Amino acid sequence: AGLKRRSDAGEDVSRVASVASFFVSRIDSLIDKQIEEKLASAEGDKKERLESLRGNVAIANAKLAYQAYLEIFSGEEWEALAAKGARPQRVLWASTGTKNKDYSDVLYIDELIGPDTVNTIPPATWDAFRDHGTVAQTLTEDVDEARQTLADLASAGISLDAATDQLLAEAVKLFVDPFDKMIAAVEAAMNEVKQ
Repeated sequence: AGLKRRSDAGEDVSRVASVASFFVSRIDSLIDKQIEEKLASAEGDKKERLESLRGNVAIANAKLAYQAYLEIFSGEEWEALAAKGARPQRVLWASTGTKNKDYSDVLYIDELIGPDTVNTIPPATWDAFRDHGTVAQTLTEDVDEARQTLADLASAGISLDAATDQLLAEAVKLFVDPFDKMIAAVEAAMNEVKQ
């Protein structure tokens, strides 16, 4: 929408570059806790299905988000912008260090490799990937399986939307509190200089 408005106003779109940050492992950390709570009373097939979701929801969510990204940056409207030099926004995978030691230490790297993406890999995860990671385009693989994973999650009574809303609120707070402290410190310094 922003590029189109810029283009419609006759402004240059060729120098606009941006990323959309997408936090990954935090989703599994939160969802896995909810799965554990449900596992306490689950039996049989339901228990198996819940167990199969552990450590898979974040990747499934990311793969489906990437599918939406591919749709956004295709078609006539995008082609017209690209012809004027517009570049697609890139997806930035963040929080890609594995928090659960039961999962592969390169899980969120191996599974999220694709065009027009950036990954903010923690140093230890980078070392692990260089040692035993797999370089292959994986982001567009197993998309139907990703859809099924999220459908199974919903069937289990776990809301991905509620989880991501919670994570968003927590992330905003993590940035707002330090920002507010910085503003207060700057205001205090300015008041001191004025006196």
